[in-house]
Amino acid sequence: MTSSTGESPLTTPSDALLERLRDIYRDLHANPELSMQEARTAGIAASWLRDLGFEVTEQLGGTGVVGLIRNGDGPTVLLRADMDGLPLRETTGLPYASAKEGVDRFGQDTFIAHACGHDMHVTWLMGVAHQLASHPEGWSGTLLCVFQPGEETGQGARAMIEDGMVKRFPRPDVTLAQHVMPLPAGHLGWRTGTILSAGDSWEVTLYGRGAHGSMPQKSIDPVVMAASTVMRLQTVVAREVAMTDSAVLTVGALQAGRSENVIPDQALLRLNVRTFKEEVRDRVLGAIRRIVEAEADASGATRKPDISVLSQFPITRNDEQATRRVVAALEGTFGTEAVSEIPPATASEDFGLFGTAWDSPSVFWVVGGIDPDLYAEARSRGAVDTLPANHAPDFAPVLDPTLQIGLKAMVSAALAWLAPAQ
Repeated sequence: MTSSTGESPLTTPSDALLERLRDIYRDLHANPELSMQEARTAGIAASWLRDLGFEVTEQLGGTGVVGLIRNGDGPTVLLRADMDGLPLRETTGLPYASAKEGVDRFGQDTFIAHACGHDMHVTWLMGVAHQLASHPEGWSGTLLCVFQPGEETGQGARAMIEDGMVKRFPRPDVTLAQHVMPLPAGHLGWRTGTILSAGDSWEVTLYGRGAHGSMPQKSIDPVVMAASTVMRLQTVVAREVAMTDSAVLTVGALQAGRSENVIPDQALLRLNVRTFKEEVRDRVLGAIRRIVEAEADASGATRKPDISVLSQFPITRNDEQATRRVVAALEGTFGTEAVSEIPPATASEDFGLFGTAWDSPSVFWVVGGIDPDLYAEARSRGAVDTLPANHAPDFAPVLDPTLQIGLKAMVSAALAWLAPAQ
């Protein structure tokens, strides 16, 4: 039975469970793993699910884990958490901060940190799995708990789907996911339609001719070629995207040469694009290719640039009817003041691929993870943008109340579909 405040045994985890989950979160935070390398995290999730009585499938699409539990007749609900960390050095100063190192997908040594909150996502879903498995009297239907690898690189959802996920598991009536974001803890954000942008990452190699630093006339300098290309790319959004539209184009890596007196023979760019409309995406990507090739030609490059796709993320769109259903459930649990509509974000996700693969409605919402007092103080100074955000080395959600809020939110959303047990 649910009380008038929206509380029920399913949405009210015990103190003992919360303490276990805090320990799990601290451990996951201190031991992040890079995309498609999440073997340890996957093992922790799989063992937890197995102990709860789930049918567990491991190594789906690499390190993916799916837990399935049937509890009578009713809808099938898919809940998803992503597992991977990021290739950067953590600077939070937390007692459980990561000091882990590894090798990234480009073969480069790197520090690793959970700077996007995926450790919290894993912990949330483990808690949700516990609550639903431990209270079968409160729901009926089928639950799929999906622990996904490789979200940061856009590989994981595709890998699981390509590994036969759609054929191996029942079609969900809805797919649900949530993400911790730099909003005050205790606040939940939603919107119908487009909530996250498309994301495209490219790697570009520009070819010149190397020479001694004192003999530039013998070279075709790829450093200058790369610099000219980067500067020209900054005009794409400013001059080729209408003011009524929006886009972001970021060159996140520019690598060329090793010595100050050697002109190298090539330069490498890695760039990222975010857009909300397919026609804007096509225009921006076309402009990038045109500029890269034209700058190389203008520089007398020894060969055409190589352009390769590093990742592609679709626009994340929330089904309107399903979103309204989730919002009603969240408002029933937390009250209307804690749940509000938000503008679309320029972050990107591959979660929507699951709904597309099954032709099921998807809902994605956000959960605040910033200390409420800290957020309020920053807001009073007009300095909210100075607070740590996802992918920053000093970002980590405050453990309490973020842990409990996220757990309750996902349980509440799942129960909007899972019919009460008869």
